Amino acid sequence: MSLKRVLVGIVRSQEGTSDRAKDPKMKTRYYNLSKDKAWEEISSTLKKIPGYKVLHEVSSVGEITLEKRTSFGRTVDITVSVLSVGPVRSAVDMYSASRGSMGDLGANYRIILNLFSALDKKLAKYKTNQ
Repeated sequence: MSLKRVLVGIVRSQEGTSDRAKDPKMKTRYYNLSKDKAWEEISSTLKKIPGYKVLHEVSSVGEITLEKRTSFGRTVDITVSVLSVGPVRSAVDMYSASRGSMGDLGANYRIILNLFSALDKKLAKYKTNQ
């Protein structure tokens, strides 16, 4: 992780992915799976990752809410959105925010990268570049 990420993390306590992200690691992930199949795979994968607690799942909307405790005792809320882009294509976006007013020193960025890494391993054969 770069020094710039840590410095930005001093004041910012949230991070999210999108199609327009400047950092290529923070871009929306696309998979050649229907939304229902992607939902099943992503939901089961996220439940197996140690240190994360699934708080809420709404399959009709395509959102999973997770919670993680950091090593400093702070709580981080993560929302994973699974969207249908076509009949056999899905997109995954994430938003992570720390509770409290101070920055997170890049913790939310690392959490999103960690979750995407787990999903990319599980869904490697379905991943596309848009």
